[in-house]
Amino acid sequence: MHSCIVLAVCLGSLSCWKLNLRPRTPWCAPIKVKHGNVSCRSPGGEYYGNVMGSRCKRGYEVQHGHAEVVCMASKHWSGKIHCPKLQMPANGGYTCSDGSYLNSRCQFFCSPGYNLKGPNTVTCQYHKTWTSGESVYVDIPVIKCPNLKEKTAEPSRQLFYLPKAFFSVILKGKPPGHFPEGLHKMSYTVYDRAGNKGSCRFSIRVRVRRCSPMTPPDNGFMKCDSDGNNYGATCEFKCTGGYELQGSAARVSMNINVGVRTASGLLDQFYEKRRLLIISAPTAAIHYYRFQMTDLQHAQCGLDLRHVTVIELVGIYPAQIGRIRHRLIPPGLALQLRLLLQISHNNFNMVMIDKQGMDRERYTYPITSAQIFTTIDTWQGRVD
Repeated sequence: MHSCIVLAVCLGSLSCWKLNLRPRTPWCAPIKVKHGNVSCRSPGGEYYGNVMGSRCKRGYEVQHGHAEVVCMASKHWSGKIHCPKLQMPANGGYTCSDGSYLNSRCQFFCSPGYNLKGPNTVTCQYHKTWTSGESVYVDIPVIKCPNLKEKTAEPSRQLFYLPKAFFSVILKGKPPGHFPEGLHKMSYTVYDRAGNKGSCRFSIRVRVRRCSPMTPPDNGFMKCDSDGNNYGATCEFKCTGGYELQGSAARVSMNINVGVRTASGLLDQFYEKRRLLIISAPTAAIHYYRFQMTDLQHAQCGLDLRHVTVIELVGIYPAQIGRIRHRLIPPGLALQLRLLLQISHNNFNMVMIDKQGMDRERYTYPITSAQIFTTIDTWQGRVD
């Protein structure tokens, strides 16, 4: 029972009135019925029908529950209708608005990787049962499709790819393995032990990086594996009878990335792999540049045998053109290359760099390819 506070109020010399002030804070939830009426009496009077100690009678529900209920200290009505407590399901759970009591609404949710089979909500009814049976959680296989639409093949020109499943399943589809150049339409289906399945479909295109074609040397021939000029292919040179091979007997195709940000990043790709012959000119119209490039075009085989890559830097920034065979170098990167190697853009210049990145020879005039080959062949260590 709540305590009372008694106040006496006097009005002049007439009479005094005694007021009982009781707490008016609700304690139990108001009783709601769909059919019939509710009559309550409370220690605080008829206006306080849901404070602790209140007693209420329900007209229609007398036959379904207790004739009278009392608001308890637990903030629940005595004899309140409740349904059997729901069991916490495996691989999921539920939340309820008012536990297992009348009109309480419970909503189910699944753990990751599971789907709900059955209703996702149940409600406690007047006859102490839930509106439907408990739901079941079904294990649904999940397979993640790749978002890559294109893939560059490795040096072997094959691509190995397998979609990632998130748990142990049976995989059906094209067997994972090596996929050659071209477009491949992939489809996979996974099954779990319960027979549930998930599917994944995607397309992927395999591309192959290639080097420019090579020709066999004079009085000799070459034999290449794979397709000959794809990235990672190896070509072996041999001489016909009576001739001796000068230079490396084998050449490995090399892919060059001209999309790097710095000149050092470009040069690092050649370290311990290729020698560099850098030719710079303010314009392609000058005689020195035309003579030098014409001579080198006829000596491409000899340059390949000696692992030499030619880099051209023509023009003055920003109208500057850089080129490695058929690949263009961005003007900003070509400018960095000139600055790094201290090459003037006002005159014809040619710089020879060895595989260790060492600046070996510089020329301000053109020389013949035979002179270039002799210089490289006599470098200390190359003959050994």
